[in-house]
Order: sequence, then structure tokens, then C-alpha cells
Amino acid sequence: MKQNLSHSAIMRISRSLVAIEPTFNPDIFEQSALQGLESLALKARVNHVIVCLNHQLPSFEQLAPKLCQLPQHWDHGDPNDTQRSFAAWPVIDYVAAYGLAHPKLAFQVLEALTHLFSAEFAIRPFIERYPEQAFKQLKQWTKSSSEHVRRLACEGCRPRLPWGIQLKNLVADPAPIFTILEPLKNDTSLYVRKSVANNLNDISKDHPLAMLQQCAKWQHSRTSAHTHWIIKHACRTLIKAGHTQCLALLGFNAAQIHETTLECSAVATAHSPLNFEFAVTSAQNQALIIDYAIDFLRANGRHNRKVFKLKTLNATQGQRITLKKHYSFKPISTRQYYLGQHTLSLQINGHIVASQSFTLE
Repeated sequence: MKQNLSHSAIMRISRSLVAIEPTFNPDIFEQSALQGLESLALKARVNHVIVCLNHQLPSFEQLAPKLCQLPQHWDHGDPNDTQRSFAAWPVIDYVAAYGLAHPKLAFQVLEALTHLFSAEFAIRPFIERYPEQAFKQLKQWTKSSSEHVRRLACEGCRPRLPWGIQLKNLVADPAPIFTILEPLKNDTSLYVRKSVANNLNDISKDHPLAMLQQCAKWQHSRTSAHTHWIIKHACRTLIKAGHTQCLALLGFNAAQIHETTLECSAVATAHSPLNFEFAVTSAQNQALIIDYAIDFLRANGRHNRKVFKLKTLNATQGQRITLKKHYSFKPISTRQYYLGQHTLSLQINGHIVASQSFTLE
């Protein structure tokens, strides 16, 4: 991903800024920005380019009105290039780095630039330093005709936004966030609805009951299918954790099942996956969320459970449900596997109903 901020991105930034700022020296900027760039990780590249921009640009107060015009001059490149917007990231985060003392101007710039690349990272320092002023602006953005601006209002105040600074005050008390999510709960844009759901999912990690109370409030009011989609997607972490109140909110009560069987390979390797099959009989008509969990052996000898989705269905009384699956232990960058005993479990409506040990060799 860091290659999206390489030579072509620097050239795109340079060409676009020349169009709005006559004092900008593209040759000096390009030379300094490219120096050592390839050795840096993605976020370090962003910060490096921001510093280089600052050396070639006038004060933020002078530049802000011109930056608002940047989208009209931006080199969008090949429309089939899904990563072409990455080049705008350093320009947008430049606003947070050098415009923090001028929030009113900065909000105008971020509203204009978020169409190029989401300003969700750049707005966060303003939320930290000027919480009242920032939330007033976020509320205004929820009424925007642009889905990009409405999403910025929601995504920018996620308490645990990946890659973004953690908003510790909102982690401790998410109440202000709900005032932003409320007008977006029926948003027609899937882009915005995903952000609302992700924000709620963030909140559920620290305040599950507060998050569920908000969802219940929406569910009991006159809401659309859009709202129900948001609630279901927002509950994904709590569903995997088997949170009883969350499952009940979604209509999944304690599963009434019998004749449960679970069989899996006794041994799995990096070249031979864990194969497993299970079957259960539904004792009544009911909604079921069927997951499987693996208690992975860690380096310290303890186990860490990871839940994986399998199937959601409306079962009828007497229905025999049989599923087959396999899990690959091929090496991946996001998880380190350790040889030894692991445990496979079948989880239905948040409760473990069967388990089987196996050995990873």
C-alpha cells in the first residue's frame, strides 16, 4: 500500500499545487519529497511529504482559501486506478499539522478536500483540541448533500479509528458521538451507513450496553431497512463474542437444539488443513447464528480464541443442519501459528455447543 505514495503521487501533488499557488516551487518540492521516500513506511511517507510541503507553501492562513479550490485542479489520473486518491492524503493531513491554530479555516478546507481522500484522520486533532467547536461542525456536516462530507462527520469521530489517533475522551464517554450518528441512521448512502456501523462497532468494544441501548432505541422507532442493516453490521463484534443482550436484540435467543455432532481432523499442518463437519437438529422454529471458534495456542502456552462466521439461517422444527468447512494453517502475515494442541468449537447463538481438540504439527 505504501507504493501508492511514491514517485507518481509526488508528481500529482506537485502538478496540482502549482495550479493554485504561484509561489510553490515544484522542482524543489519534488526533489525533497522523493529523497529517502522509498525507505519509509506508509504513515512515515505521509509525514515526510507534509514537512516537504510546508517548506514550499505560504502560511496556512494565506493558503487555506486556495486549498479549497484544489479539487478543481486536482490531477485525478486514470479513473480505473482505485488507489489514485492516495496522493491527496498528505495534502489533507497538512491541514491538521499546520492549520490546527485556525479551526474555522481548517474546517472549510477539510470539507472541500474530503472528496479527494477522506479527511477522517485530519479532523481528529481538532476534535481533541476544540471538542465543542468540532462537534458543532460535525453536526452541520451530517446535513450535507455530499455523502463524502456526511461520512467525514461520522468516520472522523470514531473513537478507535484504525491508523488514526485514538480519541481517548470519546473512548471514555461516547455520548457526543450519538448526536452525530442520529441524523445518519437512515442515510441513503451505503458509504455513510458503513461508517455509522463501524463507529457503533468501535463503541461496542468499550461500552457495549450504551451501544445496544442506542440500537434498541432506533429499532423501536420507525426506521427503515437502512437502519436495520446498520444495527446488524454494528453488532458483529458482540455477535462473535456471544453477547446475550446483543443476540436477543437481533432476535437470536438461546438455541434449542439436540443431536449435536462435531468431527474434525486429529492433526493439521501448514500443508494439510483442518477439516471439520458438524450437524445439529433444531428443536423448534428459530433463528440461528452458527459460528466456529478456534482456541489458538500462543507462544506463552496460553490459548486465544478467534471466532469465524459460518451461517445465519431460520431453522424449522426438526430440521437437520449439516455443514462442512476447513481451516488452512498456511503461513500468513497477520497471524503467527504455534505447534501443539488447539481446540475447535461450534458456537450457536453465542454459546459453545461442542468442542474437539486437534494438534497442529
